[in-house]
Amino acid sequence: MRDVNELMKDLARKRPVFHSEADFQHALAWHIHGVGLDPRVRLEQPVEWPRPPERIYLDLWLPGSKVAVELKYRTRRLEHWHERELFALRDQSAQDTGRYDFLKDVQRLEQLSAPKLPDVQAGYAIMLTNDPLYWEKPPPNGKPTNDAEFRIHEGRTIKGRMEWSKLAAAGAIKGREDPICLKGTYTLRWREYSDPGDEAYRRFRYLAVQVGCPSALDEARKSC
Repeated sequence: MRDVNELMKDLARKRPVFHSEADFQHALAWHIHGVGLDPRVRLEQPVEWPRPPERIYLDLWLPGSKVAVELKYRTRRLEHWHERELFALRDQSAQDTGRYDFLKDVQRLEQLSAPKLPDVQAGYAIMLTNDPLYWEKPPPNGKPTNDAEFRIHEGRTIKGRMEWSKLAAAGAIKGREDPICLKGTYTLRWREYSDPGDEAYRRFRYLAVQVGCPSALDEARKSC
């Protein structure tokens, strides 16, 4: 697959901001198609995920290069006009579950088992956001948080088993109780995406984690 950072850089020139995650998904797929990277790119491709057995839907599937892509778009409140189009983004907050959901995308890509998608070569988990709380490192003497192990700030290395602290309220993590277990080791690097206008929270950055094919991952962590 073409370098994902070049792909995002090219997309930012055309679309510095999106209305929603679905808008981001569609725009990226359209861009992939437009540059000839993979004219057969698919959205919401169904696959089987083995642990536990269930059907999931990949945000993007590139059959030509055999690459799976999962996307997240997390926003803070922003109103911005671009080419006579108003983008009114809502404040999503809930960064703890946002971090968990992104890491679950990484886990899913590692565990991908898709008989209908043979020879998956790689996966990419991509988060695009204008919320600095995702990329900024928490203060060293800050209060303990319920999602300390799920932090995805700049420079952090993620691996192995991660779970909620005992501070997490059952209602706040409902449906997300299971720990995240990663076989690979990933050092996180945030990159600039766009900085349109002069409004608060106008700066967008993205995190892209590349996941190798399952056979290339560290089998020493099967206990996860």
